[in-house]
Amino acid sequence: LISYFCKNFSMNILVTGGTGFIGSHTVVELLNSGHGVVIVDDLSNSNRNVLAGIRKICSVEPRLYEGDCSDMDLLRRIFDENKIDGVIHFAAYKAVGESVEQPLKYYKNNVLSLINLLCVMQEKDVKNFVFSSSCTVYGNPDAVPVTEVTPRKKAESPYGQSKNICEDILEDTHRAKLPFKMISLRYFNPIGAHASAEIGELPNGVPSNLVPYITQTAIGLRPELHVFGNDYDTPDGSNIRDFIHVVDLAKAHIAALEHLETVTDTGFYDVFNVGSGSGVSVLELIATFEKVNDVKLNYKIVARRAGDVVRIYGNVDKANTVLNWKVKKTLEDCLVDAWRWEQKIHKNE
Repeated sequence: LISYFCKNFSMNILVTGGTGFIGSHTVVELLNSGHGVVIVDDLSNSNRNVLAGIRKICSVEPRLYEGDCSDMDLLRRIFDENKIDGVIHFAAYKAVGESVEQPLKYYKNNVLSLINLLCVMQEKDVKNFVFSSSCTVYGNPDAVPVTEVTPRKKAESPYGQSKNICEDILEDTHRAKLPFKMISLRYFNPIGAHASAEIGELPNGVPSNLVPYITQTAIGLRPELHVFGNDYDTPDGSNIRDFIHVVDLAKAHIAALEHLETVTDTGFYDVFNVGSGSGVSVLELIATFEKVNDVKLNYKIVARRAGDVVRIYGNVDKANTVLNWKVKKTLEDCLVDAWRWEQKIHKNE
């Protein structure tokens, strides 16, 4: 095991929510790229055991501060105890259905954590910031693929609206000419797992995302997968989404941070779509999962779900050109890795 605190890093990055699904994969890619990592996470939707998986992959275990990143005293202590060159901000509640039932919980956590984090960064003179945004800011778009100049719409849920509000805060911070260098990455649908099967998506309770529900149904943890509607105006009647391998998404964060290092403006803000660049229907995804993993999935068509966007996928030319980032993994790669991860965690239980 390499001594973490004796290693020379290119940049030292604070990753909020760094033990979560996207966060943990980004931590791995940061370490693999020669950067140091400090994590703050309250472990409300993740597990401390993720650190062991990161250590197995990278031979390095980042320092974890357990706590709420809305806590300014904790944030100040983290910045005082570590040399931080930049921040990637993942920490947020993210269950769409729960956000509809508990909107105040979502606005308080998701918006306040961003405000407090930026305030402490300003106090400590840390400028580089990458924000975990979402394609939910486009709402139900009038046309696809969406680009970064596609008008944002009021989101379908308080979760999505919290991302809109956070983007507004970053835009206003930029307009005020505060000395931050900031990027918002608008994700589409991250799926898959690390090829080592040491880390992956591990939802608490019933999964709110499609692919972990598919893998849990395939392994027998769930009796049946529900497909919400097959009568949409799409080729096969099911919703269309843009699925991206979580490792490709993680690498976009490193590209964003390294781009910020080249920016000489005293204040900078930009947004980028991060997805595969193509749309795949829910039924296509299920058929691909069955084919590549040689598994028969028990699923049933049920009524449409309120608030579901009919189709969305992104144009990612801007990220390709400006960030020099491209997806490298296929949909088949995503579903093979997700199934390998599900089999491993089921075997270990």
